[in-house]
Amino acid sequence: MSRTTAGSLAAVASRLRAREISATELLDEALARHAEREPPLDAYIRFDPEGARAAALRADERLATDDSPPPLCGIPVSVKDLYGMHGQPVFAGTAKQLPASWSRDGWLVERLRAQGAVFVGRTHTVELAFGAVGINPHWSTPRNPWDDHVHRIPGGSSSGAGVSLVEGSALVALGTDTGGSIRIPASMTGTVGHKPTQGRWPTTGVVPLSTTLDTVGALTRSVADSSWFFSAIDPRWGDPARFLAATALDQPGGATDTPSRLRVGVPRCDVWEACQPDIREALSKAIATIADTPGITLHETDGGLIDEGVQWYFGSGIAAAECRAFLDVELPGWLERLAPLVGARLRDAAALGSGRYRAQREAQQGLQARALTLFEEVDALLLPGHLMTPPAVATLDDLDDYLGVNRRALTPTCGVNTLGLCALTMPAGRDAVGMPVGLQVVAPGGHDERLLAIGRVIEEALGTTLP
Repeated sequence: MSRTTAGSLAAVASRLRAREISATELLDEALARHAEREPPLDAYIRFDPEGARAAALRADERLATDDSPPPLCGIPVSVKDLYGMHGQPVFAGTAKQLPASWSRDGWLVERLRAQGAVFVGRTHTVELAFGAVGINPHWSTPRNPWDDHVHRIPGGSSSGAGVSLVEGSALVALGTDTGGSIRIPASMTGTVGHKPTQGRWPTTGVVPLSTTLDTVGALTRSVADSSWFFSAIDPRWGDPARFLAATALDQPGGATDTPSRLRVGVPRCDVWEACQPDIREALSKAIATIADTPGITLHETDGGLIDEGVQWYFGSGIAAAECRAFLDVELPGWLERLAPLVGARLRDAAALGSGRYRAQREAQQGLQARALTLFEEVDALLLPGHLMTPPAVATLDDLDDYLGVNRRALTPTCGVNTLGLCALTMPAGRDAVGMPVGLQVVAPGGHDERLLAIGRVIEEALGTTLP
């Protein structure tokens, strides 16, 4: 008999609605997979089986009485420890619990709770989400689940999110993305991460890193699942069946802003040049498969603007300035409590009203004004999801080593945030030591529907989804 958690979100939701399985049975399997995993993956700062069981019972009552239950009713969801949740402590990866005002449902949590989703626990995050490696000296660093022998980084800052999916304790994992914090852990753990267009969904109730760049979203087991989740949550849709019909590229009228023949670009840029050779080889094979897919044409494009976006991200100091401002206003005195990996990078941050800060914001706006030039001849761009085999946690004790890996982790994703684009990462093979390789698909800002439609076509071509 197949596992109750097997299959797409659409299939699981259908079985729940048909009463073929119950939310309680679904949760029981999720809890069992968490308990049975060896070695333990340590995805959670707070695992909550009792709260999840109560939520599953409520979901079962709703499934039994509601003729049309919401799409995510009964679905196990993990929540990054940046999101406010009613009655639960929020640490945001720090050593101290945040004030009680943060223990209220954030916008995305509220949307999920209203649908009857089952929250299984709060996943680890890098302290204040300020890092792409996934290490947290205050708590612990989740294990990358693809190596049982070496404790490798899971990617960050949503460090426990992808791990919870591979473990099987959640079918959706909430994350946040400022420079890649959804896509990096998704890429490194062989899952799918969708960074919606910045501002598409409110960040209300989420501990901020950068008000300029922060985005909320989720990691899932497939692009099809990301489409289901996005359309279930998004106020413009709320109906996955209608969304999937409207955005199917092979249907008349589907994804009306995308030509019938899909044009995909591989940009010439330093991001590709920085890619580890075996990862680049795996991605080249995936791209060759995409190029052979009927209905897709591949183009080489100029990606210089992407490199400019990366350079701005690393040189602007915007995230540090806005994080420091949040600390000074909301959590005065906390700077000295932060671990050196984070605190040392915030002490010299520019003030929000400074000339440097204003100049950098103006520079970003100038870059964003040119962003559509990347898509004059193509519908989407392909980039690596990450550049290197996730290193062992034990090799990153030195701050300089950590900062070097952090920069490499951010390099393929942060330019997307700078330019105001939307993107997703998906599994596309394995590297030389058997770790996942991620492919990043990028679309213009405001075109998340197009992005997910293209992602589904590429996913079907590659045939790489988490079982």
